[in-house]
Amino acid sequence: MAEKTDVSGIKVMVIDDSNTIRRSAEIFLAQAGYQVLLAEDGFDALAKIADHHPDLVFVDIMMPRLDGYQTCALIKKNSKFSATPVIMLSSKDGLFDRARGRMVGSDEYLTKPFTKDSLLKAVSEHILLREQR
Repeated sequence: MAEKTDVSGIKVMVIDDSNTIRRSAEIFLAQAGYQVLLAEDGFDALAKIADHHPDLVFVDIMMPRLDGYQTCALIKKNSKFSATPVIMLSSKDGLFDRARGRMVGSDEYLTKPFTKDSLLKAVSEHILLREQR
């Protein structure tokens, strides 16, 4: 059996304009022991990212003001956060959406509605990858 990683100090940010999605992700992540940061849109998120330095970011694609693609691009262009994994969240599962996410620097793409298992699997894979570097 693989050794369980201590996740207590790991900060995960969830950026989504849907209160339901933010709340679901918060519950799943908090139950697993992660510190959870929430943001309603890209502008809100960028300020919180600068203050809290999350270890991983989930970002919804379809948001008002600053969409997920723009938010991801801004995170990845900042040298302090360019190595921070960004996982796109979307209810659309098209090839174009995935490709556009990759073009702005996203590390993965998770389709909504996500399950607890798929969310936690995405987090653990990226945290493990970071620790192996």
